[in-house]
Amino acid sequence: MTRGSTVDFAARAHALDAADSLAPLRERFLPGPGVVAYLDGNSLGRPLAATAQRLERFVHEEWAGRLIRGWTDPLADGPWMEWPERVGDRIAAVALGAAAGQTVVADSTTVLLYKLARAAVDRDPQRHEIVLDSDNFPTDRYVLEGIAAERGATLRWIDPDPTAGVTAEQVAAAVGPRTAVVVLSHVAYRSGYLADAAAITAVAHDAGALVLWDLCHSAGSVELELDAWGVDLAVGCTYKYLGGGPGAPAFGYVRNGLQEQLRQPIQGWMGRRDPFTMGPGYLPAPGIRGLVSGTPPILGTVPLLASLDLLAEAGIAAVRAKSVALTAFALELVDAWLVPRGVALVSPRDPQWRGGHLTVRRAGFRELLDVLWERGVIPDYREPDGLRLGLAPLSTSFAEVHDGLVVLRDALD
Repeated sequence: MTRGSTVDFAARAHALDAADSLAPLRERFLPGPGVVAYLDGNSLGRPLAATAQRLERFVHEEWAGRLIRGWTDPLADGPWMEWPERVGDRIAAVALGAAAGQTVVADSTTVLLYKLARAAVDRDPQRHEIVLDSDNFPTDRYVLEGIAAERGATLRWIDPDPTAGVTAEQVAAAVGPRTAVVVLSHVAYRSGYLADAAAITAVAHDAGALVLWDLCHSAGSVELELDAWGVDLAVGCTYKYLGGGPGAPAFGYVRNGLQEQLRQPIQGWMGRRDPFTMGPGYLPAPGIRGLVSGTPPILGTVPLLASLDLLAEAGIAAVRAKSVALTAFALELVDAWLVPRGVALVSPRDPQWRGGHLTVRRAGFRELLDVLWERGVIPDYREPDGLRLGLAPLSTSFAEVHDGLVVLRDALD
């Protein structure tokens, strides 16, 4: 039996891994030397062996082999010039529940968030309020504060329960005839709360407002149906559950029917209708290409292609099912081992409202980080006193969750 419990959690973890249909995919990830448990997959995904191979092939065959011709040559993944839309469509199909022609890969999440939020604020001069929440990720709040100062807009703050997240009822109380856009995270970065995107989007639309969803902690972890939900705008990073690697480019989504109504503010040559004319004035490219500004981040996109292939093979429904099972197992261990040691859960217990990570809190957790890292356990820390357990379904095993929380339990003792 596992120490401190009448349940043999080690045997449970072994049985869960044996029954896991996605377990064989774990072998495709490169191991981390000395890592007992990587519990920060919601901040940076592990690399695939195929990523290293693909990068090497790209450097030798496409970069060295085609040089500047790669921008227009019909390569395996298309000419580099087409990658913003091609890779965007791939993300849309595999992870977003969105049709083609609505998603691009470009820039960082911060830049794309600015582009889309600013365009939404400028759409209707009679609407000058931005609805946001006080517990959203700092970048989202900072960008919106900057836009409000820049455009003379008013911020309307929602103060959610920090152990949960923003509800449709709270949004309904905040929106009105002056609301330009509602900007929220689909999965709260701190608590892991999974918002009701369909209901909140409908509430905003009833008030005549647009909705911009931050999908950084959603894409590749939970099932998304942007088209079915009627989502207007969305942004997300690709280095978490989508496995694009450190600093991988972000994606932006603008639904069909809205693309010609919005004009994003960073008018770069790659978003012009005919960029190589180098002509005077800015004529935005039609469709989603108009969201592009500068040269596409080709090299930074290569790892993402390998990870999207794996996600497509697994299927997002199976990924979500395993994510729920992983967090449920982790929750059992938290209740059995950590709660008796003064640790509090600050994430939803109901999997319907829980994304891909759990957050636990106890005073002094920051001081434990060095101890955990020395023992091969890598969680994520967030103020105040919170450890996030980010469990990536494609690369995390149940035994890894067990072994990591054993080390955390013993460190607390």
